[in-house]
Amino acid sequence: MIEIQSLHKSFGPLEVLKGIDLTVNKGEVVTIIGGSGSGKSTLLTCINGLEPIASGKVIVDGIEVHAKSTNLNTLRQKIGIVFQQWNAFPHLTVLENVTLAPRKVLGLSKAEAEAIGEKQLSHVGLGAKLSTYPTMLSGGQQQRMAIARALAMSPDYMLFDEVTSALDPQLVGEVLETLKMLAEEGMTMICVTHEMAFARDVSHRVAYFHRGVMAEIGAPEQIFGDPQHEETRKFLASVR
Repeated sequence: MIEIQSLHKSFGPLEVLKGIDLTVNKGEVVTIIGGSGSGKSTLLTCINGLEPIASGKVIVDGIEVHAKSTNLNTLRQKIGIVFQQWNAFPHLTVLENVTLAPRKVLGLSKAEAEAIGEKQLSHVGLGAKLSTYPTMLSGGQQQRMAIARALAMSPDYMLFDEVTSALDPQLVGEVLETLKMLAEEGMTMICVTHEMAFARDVSHRVAYFHRGVMAEIGAPEQIFGDPQHEETRKFLASVR
């Protein structure tokens, strides 16, 4: 599981996370919603160890992420993360992009990495694009390639940071369908999203962040049907 205990994070004088407590169990999908600047994306980078923290703890399968003794490169193999921008290498094919980390980080042979890469690309509906270069893909296809690239490391957890926000509206659906498929297969996921229908339909729990605080967390039917916090009600009224 992922355990977050009294997590505080600041950028200079600006405190962006103000004591977050959250536990995510294996197989659970937790979606984080909230306005810009509420700390949602920062939380993901703290979980993955990409950002240092001011105080508190992030514990993944009993390992404290920010402890000096923790090998972050090893730990990150358990925690895949996909951002808004897919950041592919344009001079490498789709398959080469996906197999790079398994070869360089996990030390797999080219054949082993390609077998995994082909499997994961087929998994996200890109089995016919192995030899294509990223610039020849649509935005939705590029984002699905990024998901396959993360899955190729065989992570136990997946973090998704507003992965549809940079896409044209007609491409959003294909990426959300990929996330739904992963959720149905039992992948443990924390998703920062502006897609309220996705949060309502796929999540086990939905957390609402407001100004660095987790103002409310609960089952989707409770958060969307009977929000308890005034700020949650205001936010949902503004996005419906």
